[in-house]
Amino acid sequence: MRVMRYEELFRLEGRVAVIVGAGSGIGAASAKGLAAFGAHAVCADINLDGARATVAEIAAGGQAGEAVHVDLTDPASVTGLIEGVRSRHPSLDVLVTTPSINIRKPLVRYTDEEFDRIVGVNLKGTFRLLRGAGTVMAQQGRGSIIVISSIRAQSVEPGQGIYAATKAAQVQMARALAAEVGPQGVRVNVIAPGVVDTPLVNPIKMHPEWYQAYAARSILNRWGMADELAGPVVFLASDASSFVTGAVLFVDGGWTAVDGRFTPPL
Repeated sequence: MRVMRYEELFRLEGRVAVIVGAGSGIGAASAKGLAAFGAHAVCADINLDGARATVAEIAAGGQAGEAVHVDLTDPASVTGLIEGVRSRHPSLDVLVTTPSINIRKPLVRYTDEEFDRIVGVNLKGTFRLLRGAGTVMAQQGRGSIIVISSIRAQSVEPGQGIYAATKAAQVQMARALAAEVGPQGVRVNVIAPGVVDTPLVNPIKMHPEWYQAYAARSILNRWGMADELAGPVVFLASDASSFVTGAVLFVDGGWTAVDGRFTPPL
């Protein structure tokens, strides 16, 4: 008979977690959260100084981490990240992928170059990571992959057409991978954040009315903070979610539950 030790469900000791985009925002919060629960955090980012700063914070808390450079637009760089982890560590247990870019403009004004740039990072870069980590985890017979998508995978607005398309594609790609590697003991899930205060949204913060309008769209009447994504990431990385795969977890303050809401005079 299996004995469940509930107090250990979220513990990650002995596990190696690769967090891509760990130099700032949700990636940095994810890395610190995973490390706090015992994982060895491999903090990867195109901004190596940012990744090193995250590792310094992790080390200050007495946890283990390392910083590495990765460029998702370079296949060799992604391959080097995965192979490097395999060479230095006994396993690759968790992958969290967060990087995305956005260009806000009407669809008819996009250039081919802008389209390729967004798809190259958000979709093709994510694909390269899923392919590499999925292969390793399937071979070792265990692992958890977590893709940070967006509410824009479900709910779009003017100026977000290409970004939203890549976010919806991330969801379907993750679901397909979940079905393909699930029999080998690998879980693949998606987190869809709402509006979260990260460097990606700096253009919105420059417009107070726009910023407040987004806050009002959530049930909680505020923006999310990057640290509020650490809990969902730890949950999906740990044994607490051992029967969760192919799922999309919305962490959006209720935005998608009441999208387009109007509060009537009740």
